[in-house]
Amino acid sequence: MDVIVPFKGSPEALGRLRGRLSALSLRSGDTVLVVDNTPRPEPLAEDDAGVPVLHADGRPTPAFARNAGIARGEAEWLVFCDADTEPRPDLLDRYFDPPPAPWTGLVGGGVIDEPAPADASPVARYAHLRSVMSQEDTFDFGDQWGYPKTANVACRRAAFEQVGGFREEIRAAEDADLTYRLRAAGWEVERREDAAVVHASRTTLRGLIAQQALWGAGGAWVDSVYPGAVPLVGRPGLLRWAASTTLGGLLRAIRRRDRDAALVAVFRPLEALAWEAGRLLPNERPVPDSSLWKRLGLYR
Repeated sequence: MDVIVPFKGSPEALGRLRGRLSALSLRSGDTVLVVDNTPRPEPLAEDDAGVPVLHADGRPTPAFARNAGIARGEAEWLVFCDADTEPRPDLLDRYFDPPPAPWTGLVGGGVIDEPAPADASPVARYAHLRSVMSQEDTFDFGDQWGYPKTANVACRRAAFEQVGGFREEIRAAEDADLTYRLRAAGWEVERREDAAVVHASRTTLRGLIAQQALWGAGGAWVDSVYPGAVPLVGRPGLLRWAASTTLGGLLRAIRRRDRDAALVAVFRPLEALAWEAGRLLPNERPVPDSSLWKRLGLYR
């Protein structure tokens, strides 16, 4: 299995990521590679020990980084994880317990939100309560449109190459797009919740809103390419729901003196509104010249 992890960030964060990945249990033929998608004047110097790093910033998308990393290996299976995850040491073994069926092209692993105790920061606690990163969040779209997040997923190389890999020009929703193209080509999807990673939670409101806005941009792109794939709520209905959910939820939480219920009442509508606002943002990189955002000079 070839494990490919796209990364964008500081040299210090890269070092911490390599340390987490070095704990993976590997067998003969397994490889681990970090693909640095960070624009830099020149690639970072790295030591010869530990997890190798490939610098690939030709396009600022995780999909571009993953495709660049895949070209470096030749294993039968590809495993994709987010850079802000911590995989279980036995992750790769868990993906084959039991072995995928011959017609399976994609296997969704488990994604566990970082544990946050009751006294954690409000946003971190909410992310834990809501299970923001759970695979269930996107598999709930149903048999036709449900998909595993590339925060933790395994793909058969033959299937991946058959459909042409990830679309490198999109910033988000490349996992949904890959899943739909694999299904259209006759491949099936399995799940391995025990093949799990722990995903770091957003700890600030700004981080949570930015995350949801990015996903909203991806959701709008998916809905334009695959009509009906993403369940959308009309804006007037969403605003009414957000207002009533916040007010009603807060009143109930105050009566019960329930901090967790209050957090959900406040942050769940904010999450939905940020996702909705994100639908207005461009998802392609580089941003097309026809985009309003490009004409306004807000994206280069």
